[in-house]
This record gives sequence, C-alpha cells and structure tokens, in this order.
Amino acid sequence: MSESSISLFELNQKIKKTIHSSFADTYWVIAEISEIREVRKGHCYLELIEKDERTEQIIAKSRANIWAYTYRMLKPYFTSATGQELVSGLKVMVRVSIDFQEIYGFSLNVRDIDPTYTLGDMAQKKKAILNKLGEEGVIHMNKELEVPLVPQKIAVISSSTAAGYEDFCNQLNNNSGNYQFYVKLFSAVMQGEQTEASVIAALDRIYEYEDVFDVVVIIRGGGSTSDLMCFDNYWIAYNIAQFPLPVFSGIGHERDETVVDFVAHTRLKTPTAVAEHLVELVGAFEGRLTSLQDEVLGLTHQIISDSRTSLEMAYHKFKPVVNHALLVQKNKMDGLVRQLGNSSQRFIESKKNRLGQAVQNLKSSTQGSIQYRRGDLDHIPAQLNSRINHFFQTKKSQLNLHEKTNNLLNPDNILKKGYSITYHNGKVLKDAKDLKSGDEISTRFDQGTVESIVRK
Repeated sequence: MSESSISLFELNQKIKKTIHSSFADTYWVIAEISEIREVRKGHCYLELIEKDERTEQIIAKSRANIWAYTYRMLKPYFTSATGQELVSGLKVMVRVSIDFQEIYGFSLNVRDIDPTYTLGDMAQKKKAILNKLGEEGVIHMNKELEVPLVPQKIAVISSSTAAGYEDFCNQLNNNSGNYQFYVKLFSAVMQGEQTEASVIAALDRIYEYEDVFDVVVIIRGGGSTSDLMCFDNYWIAYNIAQFPLPVFSGIGHERDETVVDFVAHTRLKTPTAVAEHLVELVGAFEGRLTSLQDEVLGLTHQIISDSRTSLEMAYHKFKPVVNHALLVQKNKMDGLVRQLGNSSQRFIESKKNRLGQAVQNLKSSTQGSIQYRRGDLDHIPAQLNSRINHFFQTKKSQLNLHEKTNNLLNPDNILKKGYSITYHNGKVLKDAKDLKSGDEISTRFDQGTVESIVRK
C-alpha cells in the first residue's frame, strides 16, 4: 500500500471539510424541478436541473432535500402564494445550503423558496407563448369563425371518467327547452406530460369528421393551478387556433385562464357553463324564430286589414260608375240586337231567293245531262258484246297454241322419233362421267327397255 494513499472515507471527509468551509453561506438558486418525491417521514426529495435556453439540453443537475421541519412550512406557503403545488416541470427560486456527506455525497438543502419568482416565470412563459402565437398571426383565427345558428352536434375532448364531462352531459341533456344535442366524446388525457400529445391526437380525429360537427368543446373540471399547467402549451394552442371549427373551452375554475382559453373561440369558466352556453345559443335561435314569426304574423294581419279597408273604399267608389257603365252597355247591346235582327232577316230573304234560282238552274242542267247520257247508254250493250266475243276468240287461240307446244315436249312423242332415255339408280343419266365399270343402267326406247352393264 502506497504511503500517499487514503481511504474513500478519508477522501470524502476532506471534500466535506473543503465544501463546508468554502460554501458556508446560503445561495439563492434558480432551477427547474425535474423530479419530486415526498416520503412518509415528511421529507421531500428533489432533483433540480438547468436547461440551455436554445437547445433545451440539460447543462446542470443536482439532488436537493427539504427536511420535514422546513417542508411543513414551505409547502403551504408556496401553495397559498401561487395557487399550485410543487410539481415537476416547475421553475423555482430556492435558497439552499451546500451539503456533502461521506455516504450520500453532494446535495443541496433547501431552506427557503420565493413564490413570486415562480409566478413571474409562469406568467413570462405564458406571455412568451401568446406573443409567439400573435407574431405567427394565428392567435385570433379561431375567434373569427362563425358559430352555427343551431350548434347541436358537439365534439367533446375530455377524460371519459372526469366528473366535469359528466356534469357537462347532464346540464346539456336536461335543459329546460328540451333541445336535442348529439355529443361525441374524443377521450384524451387532461393532466400531466401526456396531455399535449393526447389532446392534439383528439383534434386530429375530429378533423377527419369536420363536416359532421358544429363546434368542439374542451372541458376539464377544477383542480390546482399546477394541474392546469398542461394547457399553457404552445402546440395545443397552435392547433386550436387554426382548427376549422369553433372551439369552446371550459377548463378549471373561473379564476383560471390558460393559453388554451386565450386562443379558443369562446372561453367559459366551467364545463357546466359551456353546456349552459350551448343551450342558450339554441334558445336564442328559437327566440329569434319566434320573434320573426310574431313579426310576420303582425305584418300579415296589418296588410290584410289595410287591404280590406282599401277594397271596401274602392267598392263604394266604383259601384255607381260600374252600374252606369253596365246600363250604357246594355242599351248599346239592345240596339245592336235590333239591328242584327233586321239585317239577318234581309240576309235570309236574299239567300233564299238565290237558293231558289240555283235549284231551278240545277234542275234544268241535270235533265239535259240525263238525256245526253241516256243516248250513250243505248250503245253500251252492243259494244260490250263485241268486246267479249273478241276476248274469247283470243284466249281460245292461245290455248290451242299451248296444247301443241305441250305435245311436242311430251317424252313419249320424243321417243317415237328414235330417241332413248338412260336411267341409273332410278335417275335420268345426263353425263357418262357419272358411271363406272360394273354399274347397271336401264335404257328406255319407244318400244321396250334394255338393261346393260357398263364396261370401261
């Protein structure tokens, strides 16, 4: 063993002595809580980190302890001042002393905490997010959308087991106006580190059915300020601001206002308030319809009344005029009837005389025509008889000619002239090429028949 070597315990004692002598004072340190854990004895164990502002990479890390007797005072003090618990992800300013133990190594002992720094940091982060959204020109985009006159198809982003979601549904379905609503839940994590990804995923699912829904509702019941920190999130706000449907938010209590509330179309204090607002919108539309109906009915009754009055005045004004006009027209009509009667009688007498003359002319003309045609009729029988005799003579000559021709073409007469007819298999043989050696043929003459066998 080297004379210059020391044990680990001795080395740690030297380190402890050096640290305690060099860092005797306490220091106010700014850090982010990466992990926090309470134990049964009342102690609180922390892991503090610092990140690079540009890269978000961890550049420093240290263990820290808040002993029970200090934690019992700091915890309620911080909660009452900030409205939230000490949780991971929170940036704090703590007064610490440096400690080093031979067994546990280096750590920080928290003696005090400044809640105003945390409040300022939270406000600064929220302001930075809102400024960024403003610079990108999206912060008011969702507010510029028009809410449908009757928003009844509601897409809800919430936890399926949350009391706030149940309160929302009860308030919406048990409304005094008996209005009907269609509610579809898109379940999401509403607290903790998974909130961002879960809520954005729910928005993406709703976007696929954009034409189905009228509005989107994001609701979460009450909780501590730290429980609602997940809604001071740039990416959630960015997606809501540019969503194509109006988004109503009902997150936490009336005193709470998150970044999501700033960018949403309409911010309401609680889930129940969101349901009441939807009912009020539908009720307001019904009220406008009722008002328009009453207005139309009133105007209609007034128009009918005015028209009836005008009609009665016109009736009394034009009745004498109409009666006089009818009398004048009646007198004119009577005169025309008399004139028409006289004219008709003269016309009938004139036409009657002309008709009698036409009858006489027709009778005389008809008798002359009959006498003329009667002479022609006397010659018709002789002409008809002559034509019939000539027709029969012609046909008789044609018949004799056909008879002679038929006799000339008769096979029996042809055979008498020395010709013969040869048959093979009962058919007339016209070409010798159709025969072969050994075929039997039959030859018919005028007088008798000869049977032969072909030899080639």
